[in-house]
Amino acid sequence: SGFIRYQAIIDIEPEITDCVDAVDMKHPDGDICYHDVSFSYEDNEIVLNNIDFTIKSGKSVALVGPSGGGKTTICSLLPRFYDITDGSITIGGQNIKNIKLESLRNSIGIVQQDVYLFGASVKENIAYGKPDATFDEIVEAAKKANIHDFIMTLPDGYDTFVGERGTRLSGGQKQRISIARSLLKKSSVLLADEVTAALDAQTAHRVSSDILDLQGITRIVVTHTLEESLLRRYDKIFVLRGGRIEEAGSFADLMANKGYFYALFTVAQ
Repeated sequence: SGFIRYQAIIDIEPEITDCVDAVDMKHPDGDICYHDVSFSYEDNEIVLNNIDFTIKSGKSVALVGPSGGGKTTICSLLPRFYDITDGSITIGGQNIKNIKLESLRNSIGIVQQDVYLFGASVKENIAYGKPDATFDEIVEAAKKANIHDFIMTLPDGYDTFVGERGTRLSGGQKQRISIARSLLKKSSVLLADEVTAALDAQTAHRVSSDILDLQGITRIVVTHTLEESLLRRYDKIFVLRGGRIEEAGSFADLMANKGYFYALFTVAQ
């Protein structure tokens, strides 16, 4: 009976596939542009309405706003977990619908709130991002994710068993391993969706700082943590409400405007 259920899942045909003339991504490190993007689910409930913005290559942006505003959906549309209803999304000037899914998704690293680690070694869990990676590549990714020094304190270093779902590690340590896993892919874009929501304040600050410290990679961070010292470090903040971009700009600009973001930030303090 277990095999029959497994076979039923394997036989499912994906709804999102490559177009007939799909090609590899040409400029994975190019600017990311959402051109008048709208999205709704099958029940026709509008989730995003005429979203239009550009994220410059190598920059860090934060998506903030109340729950249900469309922040996670914006991230899900980039690797084509869903297809947009209207408009277009381009990376380096190339429409993502014309890019092979494998090529597109290999260029995007994703770190989520619920990190899944296998009952294996630290090394094997990081290498999941690139199974044929050398040990030196794994160490390099761990250093960039600021987890190498901790790993070296473990009894067996990179060969230490982490337990099922990483039960032997703290939430912050699991998040850093997840970040290292994404960096090992040599991704040009990192999507971080509420990665600190389940962490204590001090650990959340350190993990967020680690993401902001990354260089040469475009970072899109969904966050409800309105901490001034972190928000000031983002190149741009997009404030979403009701499926629309309410405001956009640097922390200083948004505070000076004394608009919706100013109200959100003031209440959070």
